[in-house]
Amino acid sequence: MKELNYIDLFAGAGGLSEGFIRAGFKPIAHVEMNKDACDTLRTRSAFHWLKENNKKVYYDYLKLDIKVKTDLWNEVPDNVIDSVINKEISDNTREEIFKLIDEKLENIKVDLIIGGPPCQAYSVVGRARDPKNMEDDPRNHLYKYYVKFLEKYNPSMFVFENVPGILSAKNGHYLDLIFEAVRKAGYELEKKVLNAKNFGVLQDRKRVIIIGWRKKLKLEYPKFEEEESNYEILKDLFSDLKPLNNGEGIMNATKYFTSPTEYLEKSGIRNGLDFVTQHLARPNNDNDLEIYRIAVDEWSFGKRLDYSKLPKRLIKHNNVDTFTNRFQVVNGRGVSHTIVAHIAMDGHYYIHPDKNQNRSITIREAARIQSFPDDYFFEGSRTAAFKQIGNAVPPLMAA
Repeated sequence: MKELNYIDLFAGAGGLSEGFIRAGFKPIAHVEMNKDACDTLRTRSAFHWLKENNKKVYYDYLKLDIKVKTDLWNEVPDNVIDSVINKEISDNTREEIFKLIDEKLENIKVDLIIGGPPCQAYSVVGRARDPKNMEDDPRNHLYKYYVKFLEKYNPSMFVFENVPGILSAKNGHYLDLIFEAVRKAGYELEKKVLNAKNFGVLQDRKRVIIIGWRKKLKLEYPKFEEEESNYEILKDLFSDLKPLNNGEGIMNATKYFTSPTEYLEKSGIRNGLDFVTQHLARPNNDNDLEIYRIAVDEWSFGKRLDYSKLPKRLIKHNNVDTFTNRFQVVNGRGVSHTIVAHIAMDGHYYIHPDKNQNRSITIREAARIQSFPDDYFFEGSRTAAFKQIGNAVPPLMAA
């Protein structure tokens, strides 16, 4: 089989792409509007090129022997870094993006397009928080640009990922529009709700995965082997990381606390390094830390904390009627609840299950819940890293 290639649209930090690379596919271009995510994609693209060419300089960067990311990027050919296109996909930029991709293609056919438009406009939570139910949000119509890329590059297949809320957004109207536009472009397609926990990821994360193919190919939706694991967050995913208090840890290299577990090796999360990066915890105030202790105590009895039932001295939000689950503990004895981009705002929804640590999870712990390998480095601030992780597709599921 020839090496199949792909274009990744709305690429984010590259979780979907990482899975496809792991499965043997080759990226032509990643298109993403967020600068920090693009910097992460460039750093990861440099990693893959350096690995293929048996160069160890990437690890010098993680250890801070190379202190500036552009110095790392200069170690690889320009076309590797330039394959990440930092532009919003719009009517104003579409032709320019086409031109940049065409230069990289050099008349090679595109096999696959992957990616999913930003999901906030389709998410149930996003609609609940918006008085207009997100109906005026222009992101509802980003699928049209996805279709333009299908029409331009005519790939054999595509993979379109989004949140389950897309099924109910405007009573399924947007989903109907997507199916209609894609069929008109010459494709047949099918949707399924898949859960990351059935693909080796220690996270209960449901996503709508639409797979499409040129009508003439007469294919059908693949039958995936789904297998829910019996691994646990605390014992199998977090146990080799150094215990931290709130506000402790560093962005760059630190030694592992213990040897890897079976899950960490099997999943590829621990993949040969003798150190880990971005094991950095947020600082918290005393009020939040007391709530964390209460939340972990209640969770030890299988109960989720109800914010409205806290002692009045601890309640700082006026709204005690909705989002009363805003403080939530990660399930240490099973799989985590869904990691979302809001983790960038605060860590209250992702409290570490070990009461002796009493903090929210670190960047690396969040990345591991999303199944990113430990040598995956997220560029930008701590907040930017959390946002990229929350928005990502788990690489293990993508593979």
